Amino acid sequence: MPFTALNSRMVEARIGPGQRLFSQRGAMLAYRGEVSFTPNIQGGQGGVGSMLGRRIAGEATPLMTVEGTGTVMFGHGGHHVHVVDLTGETLYVEADRLLAFDGSLHQGTMFMGSQGGVMGMVRGQVTGQGLFTTTLKGVGSVAVMAHGGVIELPITPQRPVHVDPQAYVAHRGDVRNKLSTALGWRDMVGRGSGEAFQLELSGQGTVYVQASEEKL
Repeated sequence: MPFTALNSRMVEARIGPGQRLFSQRGAMLAYRGEVSFTPNIQGGQGGVGSMLGRRIAGEATPLMTVEGTGTVMFGHGGHHVHVVDLTGETLYVEADRLLAFDGSLHQGTMFMGSQGGVMGMVRGQVTGQGLFTTTLKGVGSVAVMAHGGVIELPITPQRPVHVDPQAYVAHRGDVRNKLSTALGWRDMVGRGSGEAFQLELSGQGTVYVQASEEKL
């Protein structure tokens, strides 16, 4: 069920019999029809294992299961909303960036260190983001939140992309990530994060970057 943008900060989804979607708790703004909202304790399509992985990751963003017949409008905190349409690939997204997503998508958790090695673990310590990230795979739509809007940057083997870790929202495709220092260690004294580090994304895919480095 694709999300329809109502404006830059709100999306609407139509839901019918046999369908469901998941949203961050508190993200429902209004709805029409016979729609129910229940706390999700199964961890989405990924089941209990996914839920436990997210709790270990410190990214157990509470979810609601949305079912019934009608239309539902979503938004949260006045953040900009960006819709990503998946056609079978996997989206890697920070849990607190998720607004809502199709219930047909399989939800999981990936340890960032498995891609970035030691630097993947350092990334969590430096940026305040978890060592794990949420994965959504299949055919369906995902609404993500960001500060100041989102731009999509293509990643190719010939042209990797370097992103400020706090500006990173999500990525998809056959992409590897590596955290690197942008400044010498002497220059990093007194710097908690930000431009002292860069997240290098290489391979083939797309990275979604927010316009502001503020945290949600």
